[in-house]
Amino acid sequence: MAEGIKAGFIGCGNMGGVLAGVAAKALGGDSVYVFDKHPEKTEKLSLNYGCNKAWAAEILEKCGIIVLGVKPQALPDLLEKIKEPLTRRTDRFTVVSMAAGVKTSAIEAALGEVPVIRIMPNTPCASGEGVILCSKGSFAGDEDLNAVLKMFEPAGKLLTVPESKIDAGCAVSGCGPAFVYMFIDALIDGGVRAGLTRAEATLLAEQTVLGSAKYAIQTGAEPAKLKADVCSPKGATIEGVAVLEEYSMRSAVMEAVKAAYERTVELGK
Repeated sequence: MAEGIKAGFIGCGNMGGVLAGVAAKALGGDSVYVFDKHPEKTEKLSLNYGCNKAWAAEILEKCGIIVLGVKPQALPDLLEKIKEPLTRRTDRFTVVSMAAGVKTSAIEAALGEVPVIRIMPNTPCASGEGVILCSKGSFAGDEDLNAVLKMFEPAGKLLTVPESKIDAGCAVSGCGPAFVYMFIDALIDGGVRAGLTRAEATLLAEQTVLGSAKYAIQTGAEPAKLKADVCSPKGATIEGVAVLEEYSMRSAVMEAVKAAYERTVELGK
């Protein structure tokens, strides 16, 4: 795809709005077009990032990357509505879907032989420390994929995987933030229980999780080793670890990821 490409977002909910902001950072707000059935959302994106408020028809006509930001349940109806306008186009364009569980083959079956890229972002993309999983459909080439990757570069880490792995990846990086927030919340409550103010406990919990993740990335060490490095013989940390093991923390997290994966697969059926 050529430089100066225009990107359009149809559906700008929480995740779609975040990605529109990311695209505006990469391409410039003038190159990003947004449409949502709730006008206040497009108004906010226009004010915050300089995006162009547009109708869906305008996006389908002029944008080289068309991002569908609707939920899986709403995608079939949207695909039916956009098929005819897309068939009139003679230039190259790429359709990007973030609908959990919906395979590129299903989108291709609805739209025809068009380039489709399936992505799975997470909410930390808003901070520039997120993850976006990407998979190519049957008719998408490297040029299509690279244009999408470049557009979302400010989001954080971008990982291209076979589509057979994207649902599993979603269960970790897409659903994982909720599990991490639950852990942070529990750390905060534990700190308050031990005598800290909530503000003090919040600062300590959030910075500890942030620093631990960064240190793990920096060292490249196995998390099990990093945990062991903190656990002194007969120390406070190993006592806390023993309690987490007693309450099956690791097993609970593994089961949560498994449940999230299975539900993601169900959404695509």
